[in-house]
Amino acid sequence: MRAINSLAVTIAAAVALAACDRKVAVDPPPRATDKAPSPTQTSLIAVPINADTTALKRALERAVPKTLWTINRRERACVKPQQLKVFGKEVEVTPPIACTIVGRVTRGPLRLRGVGDEIIVDVPLSATIAARDVGGVLKGETATGAAMAHARVQIDITPDWRTRGTARISYGWTKAPGINFLGKRITFTDEADAKLKPVVRDVEREVNREIARIDIRQQASEVWRQSFTALELNRDKPPVWMRITPQRILYGGYRMEGQQMRLNLGLEAITETFVSGRPTDPTPTPLPNMVREAPTPHLDVRVPVLADYSQLQPVVDRALLKRSARPFVLPKVGPMTVKFGKSTIYGAPDGRIALGVDVAMRLADRSGQPTQGRIWMTAVPNNKPGSAEVHFTDLLINGDTDGVGGDLLITLGQSPGFAPLIADALTQNFARDLRELQGKIKRAVDQRREGAFVIRTRVDGFEIGQIKAYGNGLYLPVRMVGGASVDYRPAK
Repeated sequence: MRAINSLAVTIAAAVALAACDRKVAVDPPPRATDKAPSPTQTSLIAVPINADTTALKRALERAVPKTLWTINRRERACVKPQQLKVFGKEVEVTPPIACTIVGRVTRGPLRLRGVGDEIIVDVPLSATIAARDVGGVLKGETATGAAMAHARVQIDITPDWRTRGTARISYGWTKAPGINFLGKRITFTDEADAKLKPVVRDVEREVNREIARIDIRQQASEVWRQSFTALELNRDKPPVWMRITPQRILYGGYRMEGQQMRLNLGLEAITETFVSGRPTDPTPTPLPNMVREAPTPHLDVRVPVLADYSQLQPVVDRALLKRSARPFVLPKVGPMTVKFGKSTIYGAPDGRIALGVDVAMRLADRSGQPTQGRIWMTAVPNNKPGSAEVHFTDLLINGDTDGVGGDLLITLGQSPGFAPLIADALTQNFARDLRELQGKIKRAVDQRREGAFVIRTRVDGFEIGQIKAYGNGLYLPVRMVGGASVDYRPAK
């Protein structure tokens, strides 16, 4: 024990002499100039487009007249001759009875509805027909009838975004127009059918004409152009942005929702993420031809968790300040009172971080001038696959080894209370930042509006990659997977 105390006194005296002459100076490790990459991945974002079909209804209302047809003609045989079989021969007992047929068929308001991938146009028909001057016996008898015509429309979109359609018209009498006369039922469906055929052709032609006027390309072009943008994933601490650069647009058909035709489109885009201010928007390209392929939306984004060294420095300083309240016990020296100045942290070459800290130290039971100097430490950050817990390995401590003061600095740096303390402070900070960032991103991307877009994002999970030190920070790649959809809703 006397030998150890004597050694401590000798070292303290040497340290004091060294402190009077100069501060211990060491060259800092070189700085790395490389930057963490901006991760790039391909995602497929659902971008459904709604096409309003009310214009089709208005056009049909204009094209299809209220009165579809009228009739006013003399028929020589409204009632055919009645025959009886006499002695095996057919004998007419009544002559054919002539009459005048008058009437008209009108339509009610058109109704549009959607069933699956069909637009159905319902055309209610009403027939009013009269038979007058029936053989001079019946002054007039009015018959009414009703029918429902259905135009079943299917729409196709060509690769260059033009619309074309096919319409099939069908109808049936729910109440055939006719009158009862002389015990017979006289119906007028043949006359009505003959008049309805050209009307059906007109409706089919008008439907196909109006379908061709549905402008899908304009909406698709606007969605495509505005999709060359950057979306904010996290506002600050740290700011995270995702830049979208569309590559292709996929079309997987449509379905009717009320009077809206909802196109199933998917935007295949390169998604890049940046831990910085808003990146510049990519330059839009012209709308490409669509690819007829059912889109399966998926969000696959690499979210870089980048710990800026300036953000790590106060964490280390607080840890060292708290630790300096207790002496450091150095082997063969004894308890040392240590005061720390502000630390310096930056990226060093070969994926290492460098940390320098000013130190003033002296024996706990001695007075006088402390030994002053700077300890430099470099280390390699590591983490286990899928874990945000960071460990620092291959620690190298540097000091001025030409004097006793430098030896003390190295001894302090290698002591159990110094390097593990810094490593633990950085580890805890990084894991906490990652948890907070994940929560912020989930909240930020749940549903939000960006200009004309309403963005809905579902985050299914995060996958953590391998940490690495770069010149601009500690970089932990995190893969965010889930789904995303963008509704185009321009302000009215």
